[in-house]
Amino acid sequence: MYAPQQPILILSKNTKRESGRKVQLENINAGKTIADLIRTCLGPQAMMKMLMDPMGGIVMTNDGNAILREITVQHPAAKSMIEIARTQDEEVGDGTTSVIVLAGEMLAVAEQFLQQQIHPTVIIRAYREALEDMVRILQDEVSIELDRSDKKRLAEVVKSCVGTKFVGRWSDLAVRIALDAVATVSLTENGRTEIDIKKYAKVEKIPGGSIDDSCVLRGIMLNKDVTHPKMRRYIEKPRIVLLDCPLEYKKGESQTNVEIVGDQDFTKLLQIEEEHVARLCEDIIAVKPDVVFTEKGVSDLAQHFLMKAGITAIRRLRKTDNNRLARACGATIVNRTEELTEKDVGTGAGLFEIKKMGDEYFCFVTECEDPKACTILLRGASKDVLNETERNLQDALHVARNLMLDPKLLPGGGAVEMAVSQALTNKQIQGPYRAVAQALEIIPRTLAQNCGANTIRTLTALRAKHASHSATDGPCTWGIDGETGQLVDMKEKNIWEPLSVKLQVYKTAVETAILLLRIDDIVSGSKKRGDDGSGPSPAAAAAGMGE
Repeated sequence: MYAPQQPILILSKNTKRESGRKVQLENINAGKTIADLIRTCLGPQAMMKMLMDPMGGIVMTNDGNAILREITVQHPAAKSMIEIARTQDEEVGDGTTSVIVLAGEMLAVAEQFLQQQIHPTVIIRAYREALEDMVRILQDEVSIELDRSDKKRLAEVVKSCVGTKFVGRWSDLAVRIALDAVATVSLTENGRTEIDIKKYAKVEKIPGGSIDDSCVLRGIMLNKDVTHPKMRRYIEKPRIVLLDCPLEYKKGESQTNVEIVGDQDFTKLLQIEEEHVARLCEDIIAVKPDVVFTEKGVSDLAQHFLMKAGITAIRRLRKTDNNRLARACGATIVNRTEELTEKDVGTGAGLFEIKKMGDEYFCFVTECEDPKACTILLRGASKDVLNETERNLQDALHVARNLMLDPKLLPGGGAVEMAVSQALTNKQIQGPYRAVAQALEIIPRTLAQNCGANTIRTLTALRAKHASHSATDGPCTWGIDGETGQLVDMKEKNIWEPLSVKLQVYKTAVETAILLLRIDDIVSGSKKRGDDGSGPSPAAAAAGMGE
């Protein structure tokens, strides 16, 4: 008997294209929504966002990455927008807000072409070409070289980065801290410069005092006190030993049973333990240190022996703190006390002292001769103020680091966007290529909007300035003053940005727009449902998986 086959739903190419276009437009909307959320956080007159986490804690910030890290989104395209802010932050540490605003606009200008039935591949090709031209224009035509030894110029660039943040009121202090810290941790070996801010420039936040009291210590600060109250708390030119082993009796790795028959056995057992600890202490005392830091514990007995020898002991350090200490005072971290030698002792520090700040005791190892690690001590009215100051300072540190590694500058205040936009427009290529030039104008436009200027009039005047500028006079450096909304020459105003930050912004923004335009369907990995929840998804149906 002939059984009728199950009907298979076959979609025509047109229907497929329609569903793909629908998904692309959805992605564009998701990107625009994220960009609109962040847009008010750009520039010196930026507003701040107050975010509440599920635990009831609050975060107040205008750092694009910090905001997006805290919010929860469902749409996959919006998630990938959040990811680019994180990438930007990890790569160059600044420009997280700009990259989101620009990526959102790159997607928005593609919308008209999709509605005109232009294939996404055509748009992507034009975007790729535009990106190559943008990178070339930035590197060859608009950027200027910076002399690393010109401290005043370096400070101006870092200041223009800090000016848009909460810490802008104390910009001179923040700039000094950033440049000091970067200069301290900078290490040049065999012609290679390494500046590892994350590992060697630790920020310690202590509520109380004012932001003006913040400083960079020429050495290390730890939230630790001495283990024994009679130990010395102030030592000039200390000899420092760093250990990574416990100064107490070592318990067996596996469970061991000891059978004790008489009381003399128990005494013997205790005696062996004591001898072990005494031997450890003798090894340490032999190299005549003043201070011993260990990552593990220090038993009461060891404290007694060390105190008798006039040695101060501090226990349970973090591994990272120990590494920083080693770099600051020139000591070597030792794993076994038997192996301690004279050359493992650190003599590079000028002062060891314990101070009380607020409720807690802090240990300072400062006045180091050549510290390749440092601690940035931040003071401020409250935890929220300190957290925001730290976020701003991290941006400043990264900008200072980028300038040391790649000393090239671009004019700020939207000037570079307008110059690149003008250069792309002059190529007389229509369609999506021209749209990229338009999208770049979102940065000066947002700056004008955020300080309450007349956007259309300001942008038209700026466009005219750049159009009438002669190429023989060098790059046009006119942009928008983010404080007043007036047109100013960024060269005179001394507002500069590092080339590495801008390059990363442009590359990430255009690449993300290309990536999201490539997507023509979003298929859930768990349920094969249609948009109305009844049938299969268009992709599933096209593959013959209909009911």
